[in-house]
Parts: sequence; structure tokens; C-alpha cells
Amino acid sequence: MKETLFSGIQPTGELHIGNYLGAIRNWVALQETYDCVYSVVDYHAITIEYDAATFPARIMNAVIMLLACGIDPRKARLFVQSHVPEHTELAWVFSSVTPMGELGRMTQFKEKSEQHRQNVNAGLFTYPVLQAADILVYKATRVPVGEDQVQHIELTREVARAFNARYGAMFPECQAIVSKARRILGLDGKAKMSKSLNNYLGLMESPEAMWEKLRVAVTDPARKRRSDPGNPDVCNVFTLHTFFSPPGEQEYCAKECRCAGIGCIDCKKILWKNICAELAPIQERARTLQADRKSVEDIIADGARRCAITAQQTMCEVRHALGVRW
Repeated sequence: MKETLFSGIQPTGELHIGNYLGAIRNWVALQETYDCVYSVVDYHAITIEYDAATFPARIMNAVIMLLACGIDPRKARLFVQSHVPEHTELAWVFSSVTPMGELGRMTQFKEKSEQHRQNVNAGLFTYPVLQAADILVYKATRVPVGEDQVQHIELTREVARAFNARYGAMFPECQAIVSKARRILGLDGKAKMSKSLNNYLGLMESPEAMWEKLRVAVTDPARKRRSDPGNPDVCNVFTLHTFFSPPGEQEYCAKECRCAGIGCIDCKKILWKNICAELAPIQERARTLQADRKSVEDIIADGARRCAITAQQTMCEVRHALGVRW
């Protein structure tokens, strides 16, 4: 029996290489080892202002990109969060065992509150409770996340302990699998890669559009001229080389950078070539899926059906433990 693993991604719009390196590429590898449950978490996305008219297209685009990147519905359950209502039912139950003080300490809530001061709502505050329900409705024991989500996984364990202490042992204490990619910085070399900051490379961008962005990306700030030696250890472009370029080219770029044997443009051209080579088959699969919407809808409907079997069984046990069913 494989351990169950859960993770989700918000349908925030165009996915970029930060999403790919930080989460999706890892998801593809993990589906060979775990019983994986992957979700497009649309209910999480409504905690900030959004355009309801374009939301369905964003949800479908996220599903298509996950499939194009290699999520295999024969190996993993892929579905849309709102299609399995037991997520929100369990979140309500968990809200009765989660102290408000714990939610108030969540770093991400503080950051989001600063970013969205005009819309600091209860959903933004209780976001981690729904996240705990997403994970525990499948009794998942592993959760792949970025560094910024580790605190939420710790809270999920606390929620499981609180429920188990009050109503009897039912939920496991899940463990985080922290992405090796850690925090993927944008092309400005300062902030996390983000569409809103326009410092990203989109997964579906053309090679020409990618080059225009990569050409002006920030490198080693101490390297002012072509003749200056550089330090790849502090260069964000070289960090991207470690994910996309083969070891030999990584070694070449690092060595030649340090002795000013190549300039930053030369280094960027090598990276650009390797990014385009990796993304080309993903883009081709995405275009095929975009032209066959019915197949995509069938995949997520089947994923929701399979997930509902597990989620309904969990909620049956929860209701009996609460004493609302007999």
C-alpha cells in the first residue's frame, strides 16, 4: 500500500516556471511513489478579489497545464476542489477545534492582509483550516509544499491532534515534503516569481517572448562590464541553470563566468535554449488538450468521482464521531 499524498494549486492565471519548478515538476516525480491526490483549489482562490466571468477558464487552464506537464490520471487523482463538497464540510468541523490564536499567527495571513487591505475577509483568516480539510479528508500523510507553506502543514498536524483528542483517533499527522527548488525568484532577482509583479516566464510563452524577458533579467549585481568576473553563487540566472541545464553546461557557465570568459548574454542564451527545449513538449501537449476540452472535462469528472469515494467515507466516520449521526 502506498502512502497517500495531497497537494493543490490555485487557478491564479497563467502558470509560470516558478510554479513548475516549485511544485509541478516535483508532483510528476512523486506520482511514481505515492498514491497522489492533486487538486485545483478554486475555493482557496476566492479569498481575494477575482473576476468570476473568467474564473472557469482559469480553472480549466490550470488543469490542462498540470496534465501537459506530466500529471497522469492513471497514476494520480486529479480534480477540482469545489467538485468534492466534503472538503468544505470537513473545514467547518475543523473550525470548531482550531484556536483563533493559531490562525492569527499564520505568516501568510499577515502577508495577504497587507497585500489585500481592502478585502481582509474571514476566508483569508481561515484559509489554513480549509487546507487542513483538503489534506485530511483523504487522510494523507505526505504533503509536498514550498517553504512558505510549511507553517500551514504544522497547523494541519495540530488540527488533527485536536480532533483526535476530542473525538477519538481518526486522522494522521501529515508530514511536509519541502520542494528542493525552495523559493524561485523572479527575473528581477529580488521578489518571488509572480505574474502580478511581471517578473516571470510563462509556461506557454513563445521562445521569442521568453528571450525578450530573459535578455534583461538581473544577474550578478557586481558585474558591471563584460570584462568583469562574475559570481554565479549570487546570480539568479545561474540558479535557473541548475534546474534546466545539463551538468556539463552548468559547469561551463560557472567556470567561464568567474573568469569573464563569457558575458551574461552568452550565459542567458544557453539557459534560454535549455528552457525552450524542456517547455516545447509541454506546450505541444497543452495545445492538444486545449483542442479537446471534452477529454479534459472527463478526466476531472473521473478524478472527482474517485476522490468522492474516499471523502464520503471519511465524512461518514466524522459525523458518527461528532454524534450528529447514529
